[in-house]
Amino acid sequence: MRSSQIRASWCAGLAAILLLAAIPASGQDSGLVLLHKMQRALGGADKIAAIHDLDWTIRAETFDHSGKPIGQVTKRTRWIRPNYLRLDQVGPGDTYVLYFDGTSGWEILPDNKRVLKLVGSELEFARKYLFSFQLNLWTADRAGGYTITSPAANVVRFSANGYSDDITLDPRTWLPAEILEWTTVQGVRFPAHQLHSHKDDGSADMRTQTVKFNSGLDPRVLAAKPPDLKPVLVSK
Repeated sequence: MRSSQIRASWCAGLAAILLLAAIPASGQDSGLVLLHKMQRALGGADKIAAIHDLDWTIRAETFDHSGKPIGQVTKRTRWIRPNYLRLDQVGPGDTYVLYFDGTSGWEILPDNKRVLKLVGSELEFARKYLFSFQLNLWTADRAGGYTITSPAANVVRFSANGYSDDITLDPRTWLPAEILEWTTVQGVRFPAHQLHSHKDDGSADMRTQTVKFNSGLDPRVLAAKPPDLKPVLVSK
């Protein structure tokens, strides 16, 4: 075989190898393809990205690792894209207020009755919470900084800054499988009922009480410390 033919054959073989390497094993969709399927199922990437702020209150029945009831928790989450977060929660042994602007923040814990700067593990908690916040993950391909992969069939993995989080999709609907019921707000599906479990925290059966998009939340209001040091569960 002439050298030109050898080179052509070698190049064709290399191209075939590279093409095969680019195809996910066993026909598995890539993380980005799965994310786009989920976005369409949720109402569309443009509609999700148009959500500038969120005011969301849930009520949850909580359980320990043995399944024994702990009590009822009420939690209000306020978020402004991309990095403002305010959490106000009331529950047995788990009442707190937290504010985070993506860089720094403060918290009020039930046992100290004073405002503390976010440091150490508490700062790490706020960073991870913001990283995993669902409206951030749902638009991770537009936000920048996220690596989006698929470690298993119908699983999207999001990674950034040493954090990672997985969303398993229902292949019938392409919606997150852990959500049991959905509500629709401004054309976007949002969790109405979901189960959550954690190796350290036990489990929770969570139901949405109220949810509002783009209500004009002000970062200054989120940053305001409650005068009585108690969680703010209703709009004022």
